[in-house]
Amino acid sequence: MSRRFTAGAVATTAVLALTVTGLGVPAGAAPTSSRTFTVVAEDGVGADAAIAAIRAAGGTVTARTDEVGLYQVRSDRADFAAKATAASALIGAAEQKAIGRKPKLDLVEQEHLLAAAKTKGAADRRGKKLDPLDDKLWGLEMMRADRARKVEPGDRRVTVGVLDTGVDASNPDIAPNFNWSLSRNFAPDLVDVDGPCEVPSCLDAVGTDDGGHGTHVAGTIGAAANGFGLSGVAPNVSLVELKGGQDSGYFFLDPVVNALLYAGKSGLDVVNMSFYVDPWLYNCTANPADSPADQAEQRAIIKAMKRALTYAHNRGVTLVGALGNNNEDLGNPRVDETSPDYGADPYPRPIDNESCWDLPAEGPHVIGVSSVGPSGKKADYSNYGTEQISIAAPGGWFRDGFGTDTFRTPANMILSTYPKKVLQEEPISADIPDPRVDADGNIDPRIANEVFKQCKPNGECGYYTYLQGTSMASPHAAGVAALIVSRYGKAEGRGGFGMSPDLVEQHLYRTAAEHACPEPRLQQYRNEGRDETFDAYCAGGLNFNGFYGYGIVDAYAAVTTPLKPNARP
Repeated sequence: MSRRFTAGAVATTAVLALTVTGLGVPAGAAPTSSRTFTVVAEDGVGADAAIAAIRAAGGTVTARTDEVGLYQVRSDRADFAAKATAASALIGAAEQKAIGRKPKLDLVEQEHLLAAAKTKGAADRRGKKLDPLDDKLWGLEMMRADRARKVEPGDRRVTVGVLDTGVDASNPDIAPNFNWSLSRNFAPDLVDVDGPCEVPSCLDAVGTDDGGHGTHVAGTIGAAANGFGLSGVAPNVSLVELKGGQDSGYFFLDPVVNALLYAGKSGLDVVNMSFYVDPWLYNCTANPADSPADQAEQRAIIKAMKRALTYAHNRGVTLVGALGNNNEDLGNPRVDETSPDYGADPYPRPIDNESCWDLPAEGPHVIGVSSVGPSGKKADYSNYGTEQISIAAPGGWFRDGFGTDTFRTPANMILSTYPKKVLQEEPISADIPDPRVDADGNIDPRIANEVFKQCKPNGECGYYTYLQGTSMASPHAAGVAALIVSRYGKAEGRGGFGMSPDLVEQHLYRTAAEHACPEPRLQQYRNEGRDETFDAYCAGGLNFNGFYGYGIVDAYAAVTTPLKPNARP
C-alpha cells in the first residue's frame, strides 16, 4: 500500500445512508464513459427537488445522505458537472477521478526518516510511570495527564470517535478499550491510491488499519493503562473507529461526512479529526485561479462539511481538529501550491482568507489545535493564527532542543501505538528501503530507538513508533475533552451519558495552562535549519494568542477545577 502521512485530507467515495434506485439518465443524453460524482443541494432544497435536478442534468443517484443534502451520482454525460452546477437546486458536483500517480510521503510526521539510521538515541528525561513505555511520553507529563488519571482515568461510557485511516484493534493497548459494536468503515479502498483491495468488497474489516495514522492517534487518546506498552491521555474511555480516510492517507468528502453524521446519530461524545479535506488544502468559494467546475466543487465541499459538523455538534459531539502542518498563519495564508492533490496536477492558487477554508479545522464548532515540542515552543511546522486556533497540545518536534543532546532525536516526537503490518511495509528511511520490521516481527536494530515492541507471555505483541504533527497534538486535546465528559457528564435519556459540547469546549479553554507569546514575537527557526518561510509572528496576549490559543491543554486542571457553566475562558 502506498501512503501519504499528513495532518489532513477527504475522498469522494463512500458507503452512504440510503441506496436509491429507479432514477435513470434522461433519454437523449450524450454518452461518454460513466463517471462518479458527489453532488450537494442548495440550502432549503428537499430531496425530491434535488434528485429531479440531478436527473435533468443527466445523472443517476446511486446513494444519498438527506441530512446534509449529499448525493452520489453516476453519469454518462460529458457535461454533467456543468449542468449540475447551473441548476438552481444544486451547489455543484465533485467528480471522483484518478490521476495515475501515487501520493507522496509527508515527511513532516515522519521527518526523522530522512536520517533514521543515523540519529543518536536520547536518554529518557522522566521518571518511571505506570506502563513500561510511559517514561517516553513527555506529552503526558507536560499536560499533567499522568496526575489527572489518579482523579479521573476516564469513563467507559464516554465514546471517542477516531475519524481516521482505521484502528488496529489487535494491539494489546487498544484492544481493552476498542468498541466493536459502534465502530464502522466508511471509506472503501481506492485502487489507484491504496493499491489492490485486501478483500473482494474493498471495504476493510473494522479493527484494522492499513495506514497506521489512525492507530497512532487512537493510542494517544485512550491506550489502556494496563501495565503493558504505554497509556493514553484517557486510558479508560471507549475508542470508536470511524474509518473515513483511505489507506494512503487521503480523506475525501463522502466518507468524512457520513462518519460525522454517524457520530451524531450514535451519540458519540468526542470525535478527533487529524486531517484536511482533499483534494484542496483550502476550499474557496470562487478563487479566480480555479476553473468554474473546480469552484463549484469547492463550494459543495464547504457546504457539505459545514452541515455535517453542525449536525454532529447539535447531536452532542465535541469536535477536535488538527490545525495542519503547513507552517503558516491560517488568517494570512500563503499561495497554495499543493492543490489539487488528487484528480489533477496542482497549480499555484492565491488564497483569500475571507472566502477560503481549511476544513475541517476552520469549520463550525471545531476546536483547532496547534503543536508544541517538549520545550513548549511552537513546532516549526505547526499552523497557527488568532482567527483559527483554539488551544495548543504536545504534537512532537524532532528539531526541538537546540544546543542539547536531545536536538534532532526521535524522543522529541510522540510515541504511540502502530500496526505491525504497516511497519513491515514502511522503509527505514528515504535512503534505506529495508522494512522497519521484518517478516518475523523483529525490529531492525538500526532503528531500535524509534520503534518499540512489547510482548505478553502468551506471545501477543504490540508495536509503537514515533510521529510528529498537529495530527498528534489534536488527540492529546481530544483525550482531555473525553476526561472532561467523564468527570462532569451526566446520565441522559435511555441510559445515555454525555455533556454539552459547548460546555466541554469552554471548560477545556478555561483550564488550559496560559502560555505567552515568545519574545521577540517574530519566532525564527534558523538554529533548527529552517529558512525565512518558517518565520512566524505570534499575535495576542497571555490569555489568548496565535501560537497557543487559550493555552496548552492541562488534563489535571480540567478534572480538578469545578465546572462553571457560564464562565468565560
